[in-house]
Amino acid sequence: MKYYFFILGCQMNTADAERIAALLDSFGFDQTKKEKEADIIITLACSVRQKPIDRIYGKINKWNKEKKKRKILTILTGCLLTQDKKKLKNKFDIIFHIENLSKLPHLIKPFLLSRFNIPAPKIDYLDFPIKPISKATAYIPIMTGCNNHCTYCVVPFTRGPERSRKKENIIKEIKYRLKKGAKDIVLVGQNVNSFNHKKGKVYTDNKPFINLLKEVNKIKGDFWLHFISNHPKDMTPDLIRAITKIKKIPPYLHLPFQSGDNQILKKMNRHYTKEEYLKLVDFIKKTIPQVAITTDIIVGFPGETKQAFQNTVKVVKKSQFDMAYISQYSERSGTAAAKLKDNISKKEKKKREQRLTKLIEKSSLKNNKKLSGQKLKVLVSGQKGDYTFGRTNTWKVVKFKGKKNLIGKFVYVKITQAKPWKLEGKIK
Repeated sequence: MKYYFFILGCQMNTADAERIAALLDSFGFDQTKKEKEADIIITLACSVRQKPIDRIYGKINKWNKEKKKRKILTILTGCLLTQDKKKLKNKFDIIFHIENLSKLPHLIKPFLLSRFNIPAPKIDYLDFPIKPISKATAYIPIMTGCNNHCTYCVVPFTRGPERSRKKENIIKEIKYRLKKGAKDIVLVGQNVNSFNHKKGKVYTDNKPFINLLKEVNKIKGDFWLHFISNHPKDMTPDLIRAITKIKKIPPYLHLPFQSGDNQILKKMNRHYTKEEYLKLVDFIKKTIPQVAITTDIIVGFPGETKQAFQNTVKVVKKSQFDMAYISQYSERSGTAAAKLKDNISKKEKKKREQRLTKLIEKSSLKNNKKLSGQKLKVLVSGQKGDYTFGRTNTWKVVKFKGKKNLIGKFVYVKITQAKPWKLEGKIK
């Protein structure tokens, strides 16, 4: 019996999928990458934006039609609002909260299984055994949930308040992934740099998180250490300075800013101003040589005037990002922003997205050209035709000719051509 994952959203959903995979494997199921082969289809939802939810409706309607031809069990989990669950209740066979992963066998049993042993005792789902989806890159959850309550985001409602994982369990999972061949350890959380932050206290340092990074750095082996996603208000000077002293951490940071207009940032409940963000970027660039910074931006948030958008344009120009994940605002019922009038047309949102994309393309090309002629360490992730693909330690895509048996390994590539979204080179 085979199962297939339809994963939407962040790296946390990938980490969740690895735990579900290990559980299903323990009962004799096999994972498939082909949807048509699957007896069980598991969707990991992302409710941060409306678009991923809309994609789920399209998929489930297709799968339910397929049920007339063959037996399929459809399961839904991940980030789900109560209203989404109600709307999708009669479309999916099983809907469960990811933190109730240990209950999944009980839920599946009436549909497909006659008898099997139920896992015991119940453990935190974050500490479930895993089945790696990617050999080279390991997404290690260190916390879940969020206390920030950005007005456009549903994570506090779907994942709950921030809850950090025990450090010893994190280290144990990292060591396991390294033994299995992982070369890039990525610590993930909805607000990763608030790891073990005590609610209610003023956030003046990142000592718990810095100490975790230092512990991971002590683990023997040749690997990179990344972490996603950061909140600017929690990116303290102590953390930035620590990055320069922790050898396994590359000069790379993902630092969402969402908007460059102070009024919009206030409406978003982001807890910083445009000036504070730019000051932070400037400090990072001065402290971490050759740093690559990527970001998230939302265009067309309710009330985003032309001038407000121009303020975002100014931040993009000054920051010279290496990459940006730009999304058009979409209303999510249940969030505070849903009470605001979505007064920006889809046409205008698209126009603003395209404007920012062109600016990011320009800064990305400028930054990539600095790498021409350099020999870079690349982690190979895949192959297509005669070409091999991988990423640098600053997450830049590299294309070159190489053998298939290089996947999951480090190689050195001399960069011969720089393009906006990727580098090309020759293996050395």
